[in-house]
Amino acid sequence: MRREFLSIAAMAGILVASQAVAIALSTLFADQGMRAFENPADVTNTLVYIIMILAFTAVVLGLVRYRRQNLAKYVIMGSIFITLAFILFLPLAYVVFYATGGAIDADPLYYASSLLSFVVAGLLVYVLVKFPEWYVIDTIGFVTAAGVTAILGISFGLLPAILLLLALAVYDAWAVYRTKHMITLADELTTQRLPILLVIPKKAGYSFRQQKSLKEQVASGEEREAMFVGLGDLIIPGILSVSAFTFPPPKLDPITGVPIRDPISGLPVLDIRFILGLPSNLFIAICAIIGCLIGFAFLMRFVLKGNPQAGLPLLNGGAIAGYLLSFGLIYGTTHWFGLF
Repeated sequence: MRREFLSIAAMAGILVASQAVAIALSTLFADQGMRAFENPADVTNTLVYIIMILAFTAVVLGLVRYRRQNLAKYVIMGSIFITLAFILFLPLAYVVFYATGGAIDADPLYYASSLLSFVVAGLLVYVLVKFPEWYVIDTIGFVTAAGVTAILGISFGLLPAILLLLALAVYDAWAVYRTKHMITLADELTTQRLPILLVIPKKAGYSFRQQKSLKEQVASGEEREAMFVGLGDLIIPGILSVSAFTFPPPKLDPITGVPIRDPISGLPVLDIRFILGLPSNLFIAICAIIGCLIGFAFLMRFVLKGNPQAGLPLLNGGAIAGYLLSFGLIYGTTHWFGLF
């Protein structure tokens, strides 16, 4: 029980840390316009992203089903490489800028940062291929999760973000409990030692390279030596916390209820209040993380029974509840929870 408690605590820490890092990165990415969608408030963004997820999953499952596991591995590795290069570009640009004392011009800075991001991403993927141990997978997985969460969080306004969380919670439950194809996918890609899952060992000396099939362990009732959490379980609920931080509501005219706009820029004036010394957008984002953490606690009660569980229904549900309760506490219903 003690080993499981430590693993659960470590997993909870990673869940919180990935969202905290994503929130810290979100301002950096937003300032440079690194959004996946031009208009974050457009609810069709949710549909587009879900279609992309379903299409990618279908491709990988098709490759696995027709015994093209190596090709599936290359597809995943290529996706990881491109994702890492993209999310590392801006942080590395700042590193290059400050390392040169700000003396480098914009174009050389862009090309140097681009080259450096591809080199670093390539090195990380190379280490992953040659030495797929659990701490290598967890490091790359954490960096990927934090960066992707930040970019998606600034790309989805609050309504599209909540719709996305609700839709993916339903899909996750269907894929795990009904069709079970998510279990098949996780088992196959774990066998390939790919960072689609974070691995939390229960004891010292654990080696992910010796990890048996998850399906076989579940079927035999054998105690697992490690706990696993999918990258999606870190990324998807974190989208709402980043979105809540990025898109605070506008101030409303007390008579007309219309958003007040700055007379010079014409942009809405943001209604940021202070709660416990924190700006309201940060406070609400933290409450969404706390809600996600409460959902995680309930999830672990089912996980400890030994069967695969869909994480997103509880994680997303907790994040949404934390957001709605904290937003309603601060702003009441005058802002329609910032959704419209």
